[in-house]
Amino acid sequence: MNVGDKAPEILGIDQDGKEIRLSDYKGKKIVLYFYPKDLTSGCTAQACNLRDNYDALKAKGYAVIGASIQDEKSHRKFIEKNSLPFPLIADTDLKLVEAFGVYGEKKMYGRTYMGTFRTTFIINEDGIVERILGPKQIKTKDHAAQILAGEE
Repeated sequence: MNVGDKAPEILGIDQDGKEIRLSDYKGKKIVLYFYPKDLTSGCTAQACNLRDNYDALKAKGYAVIGASIQDEKSHRKFIEKNSLPFPLIADTDLKLVEAFGVYGEKKMYGRTYMGTFRTTFIINEDGIVERILGPKQIKTKDHAAQILAGEE
């Protein structure tokens, strides 16, 4: 998925088994952020930063949706533990991460494995990808400010 591409209509199923569709967010910009794993330090810092700045994001017309490959139960636990006010897509079949090109080979501590690259897509009111923040750009503790900085 690149800047200028149309996002898919069906994004996936959230923590409560509800289908999340692009058309549910008509007239809003969407912050669709992909993260590697529930309840890990970096992902918790990122989710809590978005939570703490949720009102500012909403005031600018943004809806926030998180997505990772963990299941609904894991997402519910993550939401409850951190009081997250936005849905998390349980992309257990890897459809969404593959459609957006954020799943692939990663290396950490000399180990190679398959995983999700921390990436945020800003999707405009017409469902078009407007901006992409990649893994090397994202500051987990200051992510909302990075998103809002694109408003200027």
